[in-house]
Amino acid sequence: MKIIVPMAGRGSRLRPHSLTVPKPLIPVAGQPIVHRLVKDIAKVLNEPIEEIAFILGDPAWFGEEVVSSLEALAKSLGAKASIYRQDQPLGTGHAIMCAKPSLSGPAVIAYADTLIRADFDLDPEADAVIWVKQVDQPEAYGVVKLNEKKEIVELVEKSKEFVSDLAVIGIYYFKDVAVLKEELQKVLDNNIIHGGEYQINDGIIGMMNRGKVFKTGEVSEWMDCGNKEVTLETNTRMLGFLKADQEEQLIANSIQKTNSNIIEPCYIGDNVILKNASIGPNVSIGNNCVIEDSNIKNSLIQSNTTIKNATLDDAMIGNHVNYDGHFTKISIGDYSVLE
Repeated sequence: MKIIVPMAGRGSRLRPHSLTVPKPLIPVAGQPIVHRLVKDIAKVLNEPIEEIAFILGDPAWFGEEVVSSLEALAKSLGAKASIYRQDQPLGTGHAIMCAKPSLSGPAVIAYADTLIRADFDLDPEADAVIWVKQVDQPEAYGVVKLNEKKEIVELVEKSKEFVSDLAVIGIYYFKDVAVLKEELQKVLDNNIIHGGEYQINDGIIGMMNRGKVFKTGEVSEWMDCGNKEVTLETNTRMLGFLKADQEEQLIANSIQKTNSNIIEPCYIGDNVILKNASIGPNVSIGNNCVIEDSNIKNSLIQSNTTIKNATLDDAMIGNHVNYDGHFTKISIGDYSVLE
C-alpha cells in the first residue's frame, strides 16, 4: 500500500501562522497536521505501507528541514519517502500527477489539511473508495450521489439544490491508482480545467465512465485545519481523543511547574516552564515555552514562546513569540513581540 499526500499549498486562510511554516507542518495537539494524518491513516489501514509520496511546493518554502521531517515520518512507519514538487498551483489533479512515478498499485490519496477518526474497511468489490462525512449544510461541500446499490455515480460541487448530505473529505482509496493516472493524463492532455485548475474529480469521472465501481467509506470524525478558528476546535477535539485513547504521553516529564495548575486535556511539550499559571482545558504548548502569571484555555501555542500577564481563550500563537498583555482572543504569527 502507498499513501500519496498532496501538500503544496501555502495555507493562506491560516495566516499569519502559515507565513513562516507550511500549514501541514503546524502542530495540533503536539504533532504537525500531516504527521497526525499519515499516522492515523497507516493505523487504520492495518497493512504494511511501502511508500509515502509527498507533493511539496517551492523548495524555498518547503525546504530541507521539511523534507527531513517527512522522510523521518515515513521511516517511522517502515515506508520509503518519495518527494515531489508542484511548481505551480494548478489544482488537485495536477498535484497528484506530479507524483506520476509513484502512481501504481493500491494507494490512498489524502490531502493534508484535515484530520480524521475512522475505521477503514476496504470493500473488496470496489475499484475505489471515497471517504465521506454526513453534514448539516451539504450546499457548502462537494458531495457524492449514490445509486440503489450504494455505489457513487456522481460528484457534485456545492449544489444549491439537495443532492446528498455525504460530503467528500479529501481521502480516497484506489485498488490500482494507475487507472486514475491514466484518466488524469487525459485531463491534462485535453486541458480540462475548472477555475483555472486541473481537478481530481475529472479523473474520477473518467474512471466511472470506464465502469469502475466507487463506494463510500464513512469517518466518525472529520476535523478541519483550514483557518484559526477551526484549527483551535480541531486541537480541542484531538486532545479529547488522545486523552481517551491513552496512547500518547501528552504532558512531558521535563516541565517545570511552580504554583501552577494544569486542567486536562492538555498537551505540554519538553522544557516548558510554568510559573503562577493556570493551563487548560484544551491547550497545546510546544517545546521550550515559558508561561508566567497567566491563565490560558482553549488555545494553541507553538515552540520557544514566552507569555506573561495574559488571560487567553481561543488564542493561537506561533513560534518564538514574546507576548505580554491582556487581550483574550488573539492570533499571533512567528517571531512577533508584543510587550
